[in-house]
Amino acid sequence: QLQASGGGLVQPGGSLRLSCAASDRTLSRETMGWFRQVPGKEREFVAAIRWSGGSKYYSDAVKDRFTISRNNAESTVTLQMNSLKPEDTAVYYCARSDLSLILSEIRKSSRYNYWGQGTLVTVSS
Repeated sequence: QLQASGGGLVQPGGSLRLSCAASDRTLSRETMGWFRQVPGKEREFVAAIRWSGGSKYYSDAVKDRFTISRNNAESTVTLQMNSLKPEDTAVYYCARSDLSLILSEIRKSSRYNYWGQGTLVTVSS
C-alpha cells in the first residue's frame, strides 16, 4: 500500500513537500512516480524516479521547479514542489511500477501497478 501525504493550501510562489510511504514492502527495485489529476481531465505525469535513484524524469510543466527523491531504506518517495503556480492545483498521486519500464513508458500511468489514495494540493491566493 502507498500512503501519500503533505498536500494543502499554499499561495502562488510557495512550496510544499509531498511524501509517499510504502507500508507493505520495500521500494528498492521499483520505479516510483507522481501523477496529478484535476476534475474532468486525465491523470497527468509529473515526475518519476528509477529504483537506483540515479535517473529522474519530469514533465515540462514542473521541470526546474519540482524535485523527486527516494529513500529505499525507509521506503519513501518525496516530491519537493517549489515556485508553485495556480495551475499546479490538483490531486497528486504516488504510484509504483514493478515492471521493467523503458523510457517511453515512464510517463504512462497505465504502466504503474499500484497507487496511493491521492493528496490535494491547492495553489491560491
